[in-house]
Amino acid sequence: MIFHLSFLAAFSLFVCQCDGGCAEVDSMTEAVAGEGFLLGCISCKKREEVSAQATVDWHFRPPGDEHFRHIFHYNHPTAEILHEDFSGRLEWQGTRNGDIQTGAVYLHNVTFNDTGTYRCTFHRTLFLSLSDQHVTVEKEVELSVVVVANRELTAVIAEIMMYVLIVFLQLWLIVVLVYCYRKVWDEHEAREARKALKAQAALLESKDNCDGVQLE
Repeated sequence: MIFHLSFLAAFSLFVCQCDGGCAEVDSMTEAVAGEGFLLGCISCKKREEVSAQATVDWHFRPPGDEHFRHIFHYNHPTAEILHEDFSGRLEWQGTRNGDIQTGAVYLHNVTFNDTGTYRCTFHRTLFLSLSDQHVTVEKEVELSVVVVANRELTAVIAEIMMYVLIVFLQLWLIVVLVYCYRKVWDEHEAREARKALKAQAALLESKDNCDGVQLE
């Protein structure tokens, strides 16, 4: 659910930045039963400076069916839900003006009957200086509905890397501690050796002094 909300926020960012660049992002394909799901669909204009007008249609085909059902139509500012199975469950989350580039819809209260193929169709008119150009773009989303969300591969990889990093840091800390201990021990041994040499030198000097006194 958190991932879906973040994905919805990303799409909302595209919607709000009407003057910004457009990037085509593929929709997610796995929804959790009982939760909401964003059906993503983006069709960017090749030339941003060209004004345009577009409408968006969504169709749905359940597994095993041959034909698509027309379930949603958006012609700014009007959104229409056209099939009773989706009544009250589809919400427009695309561009909020006539020059539509993001045609996303949010599906509330997902059920297992929502599994199937969704087709998003842009009917765009480009207003060019010589003559208007009509463009149709179709994109499909294969949606599967599950009981519990599967963990994303990126999340699994991130968790593995986190554990690897923790193990590496622990090993590195052990190596540093051993190195520091060896260094401190070597310095201690060298200091004790110097003390022993000084003591030995002092003892020899004292003995020589004693021998000299006896000779006198």
